[in-house]
Amino acid sequence: MGGFLPKEIGNLKSLVELDLSNNRFSGNIPQTLGQLSNLDFLDLSNNHFNGTIPSALFNLTNLSRLDIHSNPSMGGFLPEEIGNLKSLVELDFSDLNLSGALPSALCGLTKLVSLSGAKNQIYGSIPSEIGNLKILKYLDLGSNRLTGQIPSNLSNLPFLQILDLSSNQLTGPIPTQFGDDILKSEWYLWTLDLSHNILSGTVPSSLLRLGNVDLSYNTLEGELPCELVIEFGLERFAGNPGLRHDSTLCGASPSVVGNHRHHTPYYIIGLGVSLGAFSLIGGLAIYIFCKTKVKKVEVELIDNKHGDMFRIWNYDGNMAYEDIIKATNDFDVSYCIGTGGYGSVYRAQLPSGKLVALKKLHRLEGENLNFDKSFRNEANMLSKIRHRNIVKLFGFCLHQRCMFLIYEYMDRGSLFCILRDESEAVELDWVKRVNLIKGIAGALSYLHHDCDPPIIHRDVSSNNILLNSQLEATLSDFGTARILELDSSNQTVIAGTFGYMAPELAYTMVVTEKSDVYSFGVVVLETLFGKHPQDFLSSFSSQPKEPTMLKDLLDARLPPPTNPLVVRNVVLATASALDCVNATPKCRPTMQQVVNRFEVGRRESTRPLHHCCESAR
Repeated sequence: MGGFLPKEIGNLKSLVELDLSNNRFSGNIPQTLGQLSNLDFLDLSNNHFNGTIPSALFNLTNLSRLDIHSNPSMGGFLPEEIGNLKSLVELDFSDLNLSGALPSALCGLTKLVSLSGAKNQIYGSIPSEIGNLKILKYLDLGSNRLTGQIPSNLSNLPFLQILDLSSNQLTGPIPTQFGDDILKSEWYLWTLDLSHNILSGTVPSSLLRLGNVDLSYNTLEGELPCELVIEFGLERFAGNPGLRHDSTLCGASPSVVGNHRHHTPYYIIGLGVSLGAFSLIGGLAIYIFCKTKVKKVEVELIDNKHGDMFRIWNYDGNMAYEDIIKATNDFDVSYCIGTGGYGSVYRAQLPSGKLVALKKLHRLEGENLNFDKSFRNEANMLSKIRHRNIVKLFGFCLHQRCMFLIYEYMDRGSLFCILRDESEAVELDWVKRVNLIKGIAGALSYLHHDCDPPIIHRDVSSNNILLNSQLEATLSDFGTARILELDSSNQTVIAGTFGYMAPELAYTMVVTEKSDVYSFGVVVLETLFGKHPQDFLSSFSSQPKEPTMLKDLLDARLPPPTNPLVVRNVVLATASALDCVNATPKCRPTMQQVVNRFEVGRRESTRPLHHCCESAR
C-alpha cells in the first residue's frame, strides 16, 4: 500500500492493534492517530513517512509497543512528552534522522524491555537515569553523535543482554563493572558493542565473561589480556594503536593490535579466523579451534593430485586432519552416533582428550567449485557465531573426498531422545524445560536479529536441540541447509523435518524467519506435552467449543507445577507457542518478541488455554 495515510483513520476508536509496517506510505503521520485511545500496538515502520513524530501520539497512554523505525525522511527530535507513554514495553525510533538530545523523560518508562534509537543524529550524553530501566533487556543507541562517558550504572541493569553504543563519539573508560555480575542473575549482558568511539583507558578483564564483545576503533591502550584475544579474536580490538598483547603467550600475531591488518602470517585464535589466504586456496580447508590454551600453528600449502591443499599443523607437528581421521578410524561406523538428511554424526576424542562431534556431510557436488566457495564462506560465518545456547562450531574440512564440520560434543544427546526415555524425561523437570525453551528462543532471536546477515535455521526440531550434562540446551545444525544450498533459486528441495515445518512451505517453498518461528512453537509444545503435538495441532485449528485446560495437556510423567513463577512461565510458554504456530506467517511473533514476553509476563496465568489463541503481535 502507498500514498498518504488518511486522517479518517482516527475514527476507528475501538482499534487495539494497528500494523502498517513494510508499505510505501508517505507524507506526514496524521495527528488523528492520537484519537485511538485504546491502541495497544502501533507499527508504522519501514515506510516513507516524512515530517516529525506527531505530538498526538504521546496521548496514547495504553501503548505497549511503538515502532516507527526506518522512515529516514522523518526528522525533528524526541520530545519530553514521550514520558507520557508509561505502558511502553518496546520502543523503536531508529533510522529516522532525529536530532537533539535524549529526553530525560525516556528514563521514566520503567516497563521498557527493548529500546532502539540507532541510526539518527542524536547528540549529547546518555542520561545517567537510564539505569532506572530495571527490566531493560535490549538497548541500541548505535550510529548517533552521542558524547560523554558511558554511565556506569548501565552495568547494573540485571536483565540487560544486548548493549550497542557503537559508532558514536563516546569518551572516557569502559566501566569495569561490565561482566562482573553475570553469575548473580538468570539473565545477563551477553553482547557489548562499543566499537567506533573515542573510548580510552584499558580493557577490563571482566569482559571475558561476556559472549560477544567489539571494542574495535577506539583509543584504548595498555596490555590486552590474552584470554580476551583467545575468546573473541583480534579483529574485535582492531584500530586501537595503543593496545598491545603478548603474542608469545596468546599464540597470535601481531603484538600491536592497531596494525594487525597489515601483518602477513596467518594464525588461528579461538574462533577468530584469518582469511587472507582463502581466495588463493581450493581443495582442502581445515580450521581447528580451541577455547582452552591455544597453541601457535603454522600454515603449509602442499600440491598433490587433488590440487592445492591447505593444511594446519598443531604445536607438536601432527596434522590436525590426521588426528581426526585416526580418532574415528576413518569414520568407521562404530563411531557413528546418528544419521540425518545431511550427513552422519561421529563421536571423536582428539589427542588432547577433547571430545568433539564430527558431522560428515553427504557430498553430491564434489566437483562443483561454486559449492566449495559457498561452503567455505558459510562455514567461516558460522564459526564466528557465539551464543551460549548455540552449539559451537570449532572448524570444518572441505575436500573432494571428505567434507565434515567439527562441533562441540553434547553428551546428553537430543531433546527428542530424552523426551522418549521415561527416566530422562522425569529428570527434565518443569524448571529445566522452561529454561530450555527460553534458551532456544534466545538462540533463534540471536540468529534472526543479531547476526549480519540474519541466519535462518530452517530445521528447528527436537532432534536438533542437544543437551549437555546439566541438561542445558543448545541449538545445533544451524545454517546447514543454507550451506548446502547452491543458490537461492533452488527452492524445490524443502529443508526441514516433517511435523515441524510451517504449513506455507507446502505451496510457497520460500523459507523465512517465520518458518523458524513456527518450528519453535512445535518444539515448545512438544517439550511441555512430552510428545509431538500433532494431534493437538490438528484439533487446535478447529477452535474447540469447550475450553481445553492446560493441566490436561502437560506431560503426565511430571507432577503439575505448583511454584507460581514456574506456573506463569509454563502458561506463558504455551501461549507464545500457540502464537508461533499461527497458520498465517505475518501473525506469528518474531523470536525477539517471544524472548521479550518472558521478561514481561504480559499474559495472565489463569486463563483457560483456548483464550491464549489471539493473534500474535
